[in-house]
Amino acid sequence: MKAFIPKGSLLWKILLSTSIAVTAVFALTGWMVQRYAASVSRHSLEEEVRTSLQAYESLWSTRVHNLTTISRVMSIMSDVRAAFMTRDQATIRDTAEQLWSSVSEADARFLVLDPTGDIIASLGGSPQFAIDASLMQAARLKFPNQVTGYLRRGPHLYYVVFTPVYVETTQEKALLNVLLIALRIDNKLADELKDSTHGSDFAFVSHNDVNASTLPGITAAQLTGGTNVQGHIRRMNWKGEDYLLLDTDLRDTSGALTGRLFIVRSFAGPKGVLSDLRRNVAGFWIIGILVALCLTYLLARRVLNPVKRLDRAAEEVIRRNYDYRVPIETDDELGRLAMTFNQMCDSIRKAREELIRQEQLSTIARLSSSIVHDLRNPLAAIYGGAEMLVDAELSSEQQRRLAANIYQSSRRIQELLQELLDVSRSQRRPSESCRLADIANAARDALMQPADSNAVSIQIDIPDDIYVMVSRDRLERVYVNLIDNAIDIMPDGGRIDIRGYTQEGRALVVVEDTGPGIPDEAWATLFRPFASFKKNGLGLGLALSREALLDNGGDLWAERNSTAGARFVMSLPLAPQPPSVTAEAFRTASEAHD
Repeated sequence: MKAFIPKGSLLWKILLSTSIAVTAVFALTGWMVQRYAASVSRHSLEEEVRTSLQAYESLWSTRVHNLTTISRVMSIMSDVRAAFMTRDQATIRDTAEQLWSSVSEADARFLVLDPTGDIIASLGGSPQFAIDASLMQAARLKFPNQVTGYLRRGPHLYYVVFTPVYVETTQEKALLNVLLIALRIDNKLADELKDSTHGSDFAFVSHNDVNASTLPGITAAQLTGGTNVQGHIRRMNWKGEDYLLLDTDLRDTSGALTGRLFIVRSFAGPKGVLSDLRRNVAGFWIIGILVALCLTYLLARRVLNPVKRLDRAAEEVIRRNYDYRVPIETDDELGRLAMTFNQMCDSIRKAREELIRQEQLSTIARLSSSIVHDLRNPLAAIYGGAEMLVDAELSSEQQRRLAANIYQSSRRIQELLQELLDVSRSQRRPSESCRLADIANAARDALMQPADSNAVSIQIDIPDDIYVMVSRDRLERVYVNLIDNAIDIMPDGGRIDIRGYTQEGRALVVVEDTGPGIPDEAWATLFRPFASFKKNGLGLGLALSREALLDNGGDLWAERNSTAGARFVMSLPLAPQPPSVTAEAFRTASEAHD
């Protein structure tokens, strides 16, 4: 979650978090509502398909009942029996026409057959209808009951009703004729069924041909395909639309399967409802997000006002304003936090005052101890040497040695006092363009006597054309400190190498000796004031040296040496060479060329 929350105001983090949470809740709720609505729509559509089948069966049974009733009534009418007993085809045809004209259905065909199946009269409907002997023989097996079923003739499908007409004889009933009513299954009939079932589509299929359908262009393969959903209900896609199908068998007069009726229900209606639902959910989601964000913004601003005051107070504490106080307006967690913050400021202020007092006392004690310790030895040497010069008869050589010791001790006292004076100075001295080699040579000359006494050689390798912008006396003091420290740690002799060069617009000076090197415990506090690892020293030399270079735009650091000895590196800003120096260098180069 943290990866998605940007840095910035806490208010916007709360708004973003709230918007993400509300969006997730609304999205989940909308998804669940849509899933539930889709499930309800599918189940509703399945029920509609089943209801359409029941409605079809009810309507069809009513229609079949009408046809069978009409046929039965006609078969027992005395006029019909009398006409059929004449066995005169003209009489039979005239009687049949009179009866059928009063009870006929527009799409039904009425035929009068003899017992062998030959057509005596054919009325109504089209096209011509023929009865083969095998069909007539199968129907006669079920007489005197009426025989019904679906019958295919050519490309057409019919629903037929066979009704026998008997006459009483002295011995038994004799079959006079057979009445046949054939109702053609066509698109008009399918449309009537669709209107009666409030939108369900119908398709009659026999011998892999669609005989009648309310879905123009659909094929038997498409109707028999699809995937099973539940029971006999299947799902298919046709012309980009999804449909649910439920089929039932169509059987002929012998009970054999001759075709199937498909009841089809489109998903277009439920999809429209789902689309409206999605739009409504999206609208409610947008409104809910906006309302939630507005309420969250107002409430968050009110809650975060104390947090802002605490943030302002923390900034004042960073500026060391420990007297700043946060107003306490509530007694809740934020109010208690403000009270705790004020108490913390009081504690910090008191602790800071006590720390400053203790630090001052500690500094005074450390400084006094260091001064007394460092001044005791040179003062004792001066006191003893002066006492010997006054009280004893000494040779000139002895007097010279005592004078030299007194000079060195007094110089040491002067150096200690100079270090204390440098600590007390806070102002920066003006910088000037100086030749780097001259400052190094001056520092070496000042320390030649103690270097010769300790058998330490000082080698300087700095090009004469390197000029730096520094305070000359402070940089010379840096050289003196580094060289003096190296001489002190090499009492048995050694070498000090000072090398200078330029790199990336700056002057770099490496001061390296052959002494024992820097102790491991000294690295952590190497440039810290009062951190001394010499027998006689205040621990201010390296700290003041680095401060001098930082004041002049440079720096000083130590590097771990792979060999014995210490290595210090100085970095200084370069200064442009004076014009006279450039001209002199040009003349020197010209003479060398000649």
